[in-house]
Amino acid sequence: MTTFVCIADRGSLSAAADAMGASLPTVVRVLAALEADLGVRLFNRTTRHIALTTEGQGYLESCRNLLAAVEEAEQALRNEAGEPAGRLTITAPVLFGQMHVAPAVIDFVRRHDKVRCGLILADRMINLHEERVDVGVRIGPLEDSTLIAHQVGKVRRMVVASPDYLADRLPTHPRHLLDANCIDFSGAGHPWWSFEENGRGFAVPVTGNLEFNQVAPAIDACVAGIGFGMFLSYQVANHVTEGRLRIVLAEFEPPPRPVSVIHPHARPLPARTRAFVDWITAALRAKLGAAWDYASA
Repeated sequence: MTTFVCIADRGSLSAAADAMGASLPTVVRVLAALEADLGVRLFNRTTRHIALTTEGQGYLESCRNLLAAVEEAEQALRNEAGEPAGRLTITAPVLFGQMHVAPAVIDFVRRHDKVRCGLILADRMINLHEERVDVGVRIGPLEDSTLIAHQVGKVRRMVVASPDYLADRLPTHPRHLLDANCIDFSGAGHPWWSFEENGRGFAVPVTGNLEFNQVAPAIDACVAGIGFGMFLSYQVANHVTEGRLRIVLAEFEPPPRPVSVIHPHARPLPARTRAFVDWITAALRAKLGAAWDYASA
């Protein structure tokens, strides 16, 4: 199409060859191949003159529009390669997203105001491909091999209770939880809490008089001295730091769970996605490093 338009603009095959830096035989072959593919003549040619046919005149306008659209699309990509812009959709677990991801997103759009970010907070496994999500933050092992993952830290699953509640009931083994009040936020009714001893995993059935479908009120109940709770370390880090909750049974905790920034495999990544992945990875490594150091103490 580019060769055809150049011939029409320059008025001759040789002038088009000069303008394109190509040989005359090359231009002739390209035009002949294009006409053969279309099944029509685009130019009426004599030894001294070349003119568009009726079909060529109509095709010329279409070619100009298509080539302009291609140029516009390529220019948009060039611009984006230099400066992040466009729509970016991110997902994360609810509480983790509220605590750590949302602040990082706000700082990111403050720095890159041409990017439009949408943050989906959900405690379910979102399929990035099917739901057209660009970047996700996931806690736990990854099973989808089509995703690229950047591990940013680890979190522990730990048992905590308030100092008042522990005053006369300090457990030394998970089986001591069988007779304790344990707060559930899974909605499972009678949950089983997982532990590990001497390299082998086991679970303890726990019961209690409070159930929630969200983690935040379950944590509040533990702080209020109602009973034991099992939470991820980042969920209770502030309460532990400030002494409202204490960690128990740390030696029986299951292995830490990885926290990863994930995105679909794409080469090259759009500038907005690449910039955000770098941004959120650095932000979460700093946050989780601080929380992990304390929770391990």
